[in-house]
Amino acid sequence: MSYPIYPTLPHDLNSPIHPVSAMDYLPVAPLRALQLHRLQWTVKWAYERVPIFRRRCQERGVRPEHIQTLADIKLLPFSKKTDLRDFYPLGLAGGNMDETARFHCSSGTTGKPICISNTMDDILVWQNGGMRCLAMFGLRAGDVLQVSYGYGLFTGGLGAHYAGEGLGCAILPTSGGNTERQVMLMRDLGVTAIACTPSYFLRIMDEARRQGVDFRRDTKLRHGIFGAEPWTTEMRDTIERETGIVAHDIYGLTEIAGPGVAGDCSHRTGLHIWEDHFYPEIIDPETLEPLPDGEVGELVFTTITRCGTPMIRYRTRDLTRLHTEVCPCGRTMRVMDRISARSDDMLIIHGVNVFPGQIEAGLLRVPEVAPHYQIVLSSTDTLDLFEIKVEVTAEAFSDNIRALENLRKRVLDAVKSIIGLTPRIILVAPGTLPRSDGKIKRVIDNRTK
Repeated sequence: MSYPIYPTLPHDLNSPIHPVSAMDYLPVAPLRALQLHRLQWTVKWAYERVPIFRRRCQERGVRPEHIQTLADIKLLPFSKKTDLRDFYPLGLAGGNMDETARFHCSSGTTGKPICISNTMDDILVWQNGGMRCLAMFGLRAGDVLQVSYGYGLFTGGLGAHYAGEGLGCAILPTSGGNTERQVMLMRDLGVTAIACTPSYFLRIMDEARRQGVDFRRDTKLRHGIFGAEPWTTEMRDTIERETGIVAHDIYGLTEIAGPGVAGDCSHRTGLHIWEDHFYPEIIDPETLEPLPDGEVGELVFTTITRCGTPMIRYRTRDLTRLHTEVCPCGRTMRVMDRISARSDDMLIIHGVNVFPGQIEAGLLRVPEVAPHYQIVLSSTDTLDLFEIKVEVTAEAFSDNIRALENLRKRVLDAVKSIIGLTPRIILVAPGTLPRSDGKIKRVIDNRTK
């Protein structure tokens, strides 16, 4: 029942390329042939195994044999997160229970969670993607990887854990929380890399500051592997400037695979997608028509080697574009822009479309502002009320009312220059705003729906 296995490329043991990375450099023509073969196999598998997919194909008059080229993927129906909830728990599963090795679930704020079944082959594909990301980031056997993503139903913890273990790293499975101990163990065990959400690493930075720990002087930390939530280039710059580590971007989602679907190389042109397993498209989110490489739209994935829950043309709601240029690193896997916004994160304020990442980018242009903020929306009978609470750094916070007012105006100007709106800026003392052990909630929307 496994997907078609193809041998990896021959690898020269004297080559600087890590053995796990050999497929990253597969020439484009063989890569496209491999993708088509795997796509055809997946469509046939899902058509035979997933009644909902088969019914939707029949409604379109599409059968597996109609997929003759990669462009024919546009003939297939889309899938989306509501499908996983509407047909909970396993309505989209393609594997039988005796073929299932593990379940992962993503909790929603309301209603049923989404539930993904994985065969052992699916787990190995996921691990391989994570290993390729870590190798691309520069991790090797002998690195000590602290996994501070949550373990359990969430894919982050186990995904980073098995990727690091497969690469030969020593794993410190701290999960989230108990931040004081996280900093202690980081120092005492010589941690060289940490995997967590960027917002939780900010909390670790706060705790290290409280303990008087300097990352450059007192730890061996060199790599931060951050994902599971949108974060801006400005946030990355802040983390690297204050800690001296290299902040890597890793991408994944429960519906497709956990962390390890894509990651950035040292050239930072974007994130390389392991498209020998995860076939990407960009569509117009309004018309649902495919867009050419280079145009911004909604990211859509088809898993072309997954048996347990094959996802075909899954709408991620993430906004990005696929690059047309070849990355200087030489990898042939296409590059997508970093995900700094999701279409379902968009806020409409006074009729203007605003993304939290735009606000974050504006705030972090002001050096005296800490990377901790909260957007609060409320409403009256006639208008929206829009305020941003933002922490001031310990060095800049004082009782000097004039200095704080000047800082408030600078923050307002920085945000207004990006979003074109004039929010109420509230400067608060360091340590005032909520922190999170996982994904942080940046937006409090109290408007009348």
